Amino acid sequence: MKLLWKLLRQHISIGQLAGFFLANLLGMLIVLLSLQFYEDVVPAFSGEDGVMKNTYLILSKRIAAVSAFGGEAQTFSEEDVRDLRNQSFVRKVGAFTASQYQVYASLSMGGVGMGTDMFFESVPDDFVDVKWSGQGGQANQTQLLAGGEVPIILPRTYLALYNFGFAQTKNLPKLSEGIISMIQMDILLRGEGGREVRMKGRVVGFSTRLNTVLVPESFMRTANAELAPNATVQPTRLIVEVGNPADDAIVAYVQERGYELEDNSLDAGRATYFLKITATVVLAVGLLISILSFYILMLSVFLLVQKNAQKLQTLLLIGYSRARVALPYQLLTAGLNAGVLLFSIALLFWIRGWYMQRLWEMFPALSEGSVNRTLLLGLALCCFVSFMNALAIRRKISSIARPR
Repeated sequence: MKLLWKLLRQHISIGQLAGFFLANLLGMLIVLLSLQFYEDVVPAFSGEDGVMKNTYLILSKRIAAVSAFGGEAQTFSEEDVRDLRNQSFVRKVGAFTASQYQVYASLSMGGVGMGTDMFFESVPDDFVDVKWSGQGGQANQTQLLAGGEVPIILPRTYLALYNFGFAQTKNLPKLSEGIISMIQMDILLRGEGGREVRMKGRVVGFSTRLNTVLVPESFMRTANAELAPNATVQPTRLIVEVGNPADDAIVAYVQERGYELEDNSLDAGRATYFLKITATVVLAVGLLISILSFYILMLSVFLLVQKNAQKLQTLLLIGYSRARVALPYQLLTAGLNAGVLLFSIALLFWIRGWYMQRLWEMFPALSEGSVNRTLLLGLALCCFVSFMNALAIRRKISSIARPR
C-alpha cells in the first residue's frame, strides 16, 4: 500500500486541495452554525425567561360593523371551541363569561366617597394567575342572596394607571397592593325586573395575565342565573393555553380563521417564523458552498487520476484490483472531509461560546440549545460527501481500466 501511494501521489496539487478544504470548511461551518444558532436562540423567544414567555393567549373575533356608529361583538360557537381544542398547539381552552347584569361599585376613603359603573368577567380557575381567597371563591346561591363578600382580581395595569396617572394629577395618595386589599367596596348588582342585590367586594390580587375585572367562575354562574335567567351567555373571548407561543402554526391558524389576539401575542410566532426563514436561507447558502467545494475536489481528483492514467492502467494490467487502486484517492478525500468536519466543529464551538455570552447578558436564565442535531448533521454531511467521492473515484478508475 505504501509503495502504491508513493507511485500515485505524484502530480498532487496542494493548492487545489487547499482550495477545496477552505471552501468546504466555509460551507460546512455555515450549515452547522445556522442550525446551532437557531437551536440556541429559539428558547429566548419561547422559554421560561424568554421574550415571549407567556403561554396563554386571549382570542377574540373581529367586531362586526352593523352601522356607521358601532359594531357588534361576535361570539364563539361550540363548534369553534371544539375545533380550537383539536389543534396540535393547544393544551386547553377556557371561555370568558361576562356578567349579564349591571354592576355598580362604590367606596369611601378619608370621608371622600366615590363610585363607578363597572363590569365583571370570569374564566375557569385554572387560567387565573392569582389564587382566590375568602369564601367568595366558593360562592353559591345562598351566599349571593345573603349578600356575601365576593373576591375581585384587577389587572395590574389598573393600579399603575391610578398611581402614575390619575392620583398624580389629582394630588391623591398613591396606593399599594396591600392597602387596596384592605379596602372593602360596596357592590350593587341590578338584574332583570329591577332586582337588586347588595354585596361587599374585596380586591384579593392583581393579574398580569388577564386584562379584565375578574370574579370567581362559580360566583358568575350563580349571579347570571339569579339576576339574568333569560339571558343567553355566549363567550366573546377565549383564553388558550399553548405548549409553545412561538409556534408559527398559531399565526397560520389565527389568520386563517380571521381571529384576533390581544397584547401582540402573534409577535412570538412571527419572530420565530422569520428566524426559521433566515436560518433556512443561511443553511441553503452553506449547502450550496459545500456542493461547489465537492465539485472542486472531484475536479482535482479527476485531474490527478488523468495525469496518472498510464500508471494506473499498468497497475491494473499487472494484477492490482480496481478497488485497491482507487483506495489511496478515496482515503485522501475521506481524510480531507474528516479534517473539514473536525475544524468546523472546533470553529462552531468557538463562535458559539462568543454569541452565547451575549445572549446570557440579555437572558441570564437562558438554557443552551442541544448540539446533538448539529453534530449529527455534520457527521451525516461528512459521510455523504465521502461516499459520493468514493463512488465517483471508483467509476473514474473503472473508465480508465476499460479498453478503448
